[in-house]
Amino acid sequence: MEIAEHITALGQDAKALAKAAEQGGLDAEVPTCPGWDMRELVRHLGLIHLWAAGHVAQPQDPSWGDDLDRFTEVWPELAVFWPEDEKLISWYLETNANLIQTLESAPPDVDSFTFLPAPTPLAMWARRQSHETSVHRFDAENAAGIASSFDPILASDGVDELVAGFAPRKDELPLDGERTMLVHATDTDDSWHVTLAPTGITTVRSNETADVTVAGTASDLYLMMWNRGKDSSVAVAGDRTVLELWHDNVRIRWSGAGRSEEEDSEITSDSDD
Repeated sequence: MEIAEHITALGQDAKALAKAAEQGGLDAEVPTCPGWDMRELVRHLGLIHLWAAGHVAQPQDPSWGDDLDRFTEVWPELAVFWPEDEKLISWYLETNANLIQTLESAPPDVDSFTFLPAPTPLAMWARRQSHETSVHRFDAENAAGIASSFDPILASDGVDELVAGFAPRKDELPLDGERTMLVHATDTDDSWHVTLAPTGITTVRSNETADVTVAGTASDLYLMMWNRGKDSSVAVAGDRTVLELWHDNVRIRWSGAGRSEEEDSEITSDSDD
């Protein structure tokens, strides 16, 4: 996907998330983010948008961290932690619009901090924020009882970000040898061959035979690989314990604006989160 496509999806999913939050109510529990209600979900994503925009808007500023005063200096009208409930959803949409404006106005060669492989830093931030919002849009819709759907290309791109971007950051697994998993999107015909080893994970684009094959639509794989959907939504052939190993050990974590998105909250609570 191109940067512009990610930015378009980012805006569309934000509006859908806001609609779900309004329909479900801020007190609604979010089953796919244990311990969170809709209020926490909306707050989290608004903060993430400000954090991401900060890195792109001021790429050479090292102070984007846990100090929320920095957000207040740059965006005094947006860095309100937290708005009253009646203003929270509109505040979230404003943080999303601010992020989109920041991404669209940034120079293509902006040299900002990144934490995932991408052709450029701008491409990484647009892609990451798109999928951050898309997955959380599902969380909000699920909590509100609204059926979710994903564009197959977007979903496949999200699987790729997870298995080829986030997963290889894992440098240790409770294994005594290598295990392999083939992930195949039946509607886009994309395939990823994932090797899980004691020293971490490597992923290549391949349909090579593996210990377990996981096949389904890109949308179903997107949710299942992000621990948002049950394995029953996809076809699993071979050693299912390899898939269980993935679920138990590949978790994307977040605990604050100044930490990378794989540090402190489980994949089921974030993006990412």
